[in-house]
Amino acid sequence: MIKKQGGLKLQKYNLMEAKQKAENYCSYRERSQQEVKEKLYDWGIPSEGVNEIIAELITENYLNERRFAEGYARGKFNLNGWGKIKITYGLRGKGITENLIKHALAQIEQASYLEKLQDILLKKDKQLKDSDAYIRKMKLARFAASRGFESTFIFELLEDIQAG
Repeated sequence: MIKKQGGLKLQKYNLMEAKQKAENYCSYRERSQQEVKEKLYDWGIPSEGVNEIIAELITENYLNERRFAEGYARGKFNLNGWGKIKITYGLRGKGITENLIKHALAQIEQASYLEKLQDILLKKDKQLKDSDAYIRKMKLARFAASRGFESTFIFELLEDIQAG
């Protein structure tokens, strides 16, 4: 049923319909509890109903925060080239607990992490036109930091790149 509120159309579903839609929503890709709650509220479900549906989705394994956090971290690292700092902020924004964030970040192997950072730095280095070594180094450091990599790793690798 569609209700109008303040000129906007609000979709209203009963709990069974909302649960079915939430199952489909979670089946499409991994979701955080926060994302599903927001969607349920958008569909006009009252908070008691939202909590009930979330509990059922967890019981039926449609929702799993650990699985979501691992997939999010893996995807953002592999596909987007994000560092651990940026991934952490992204997961916090999705309402993931610190313990699960630490667990998800631990799934990223240190060697792969440093290799990804080095690839990003080398690729960016080729794009820079500055001839001054200090300016290049600072631009590369800022770029890598904006991708969420830790400064200790950035400067370590920049020393290796400039030495080699």
